[in-house]
Amino acid sequence: MTNLTDKKSAYSAKVEAQLEQLNGKIDELKAQATQKKAELSAQYYDQLEDLYAKRDDTHTKLQDLKASSSEAWEDLREGFEHAWSELTRSFERASKNFS
Repeated sequence: MTNLTDKKSAYSAKVEAQLEQLNGKIDELKAQATQKKAELSAQYYDQLEDLYAKRDDTHTKLQDLKASSSEAWEDLREGFEHAWSELTRSFERASKNFS
């Protein structure tokens, strides 16, 4: 069981750091959006709101993953990884639009 506990802990720490890093990048996009022309701002803010919602969902799934039992961990990890993929794809699309 220690091996799974170590695996859970290492995985959680890794993805938590990645989530925090992406959160900083989302904040950078927000700063860029404020510099765009007024007519485009609404579009950028809609995309940012979508990113923040997906980030919050991903964070919630990470917290669930960290608190999960050994039996539920694999299933919850799959759910987290799906949410993470959605978040990173949305971030890539938004960052292309902001550039």
